[in-house]
Amino acid sequence: MKTKTLETLFHETLKDIYYAERKILRALPKMARGAQSADLKAAFEQHEQETQVQVERLQQVFELLGKPARGKTCPAIDGILEEGEETLESFAGSPALDAGLIAAAQAVEHYEMARYGTLCGWARLLGMKDAEKLLTATLREEGATDAALTQLADGSVNRAALEAA
Repeated sequence: MKTKTLETLFHETLKDIYYAERKILRALPKMARGAQSADLKAAFEQHEQETQVQVERLQQVFELLGKPARGKTCPAIDGILEEGEETLESFAGSPALDAGLIAAAQAVEHYEMARYGTLCGWARLLGMKDAEKLLTATLREEGATDAALTQLADGSVNRAALEAA
């Protein structure tokens, strides 16, 4: 049996986040269509474009490893996205819909930040400077998206959901 190494774990986790990003890319247009706030709709549309670039970065990391860009099923992101879909359906037309969509989107962001943070640390340990640079760029974007969603929630969306109740 082949020994499982940190490099093997890095590759497996890379496949996990690649799958996740591609699933997120398919979910974002649905979330944008469902959003009631123009600002939230715009945030989802912007993040869709950003996610496409992030997928391309992951493909570059696979190239650096000399491996094909392939995902592996990630039950965690499937579950998080399923919860977001439930929110979209069960709160459709509700004043609380946008608050729920932000919460769902932040669950996705937090998952991504955990994965990218881990991959950055492992890339650094493994001496993969180019991979680390690519992954760090994405980690920063995910953090910025999370902060923007918090600002949108705290600035208007949560209050609007409360006042409309």
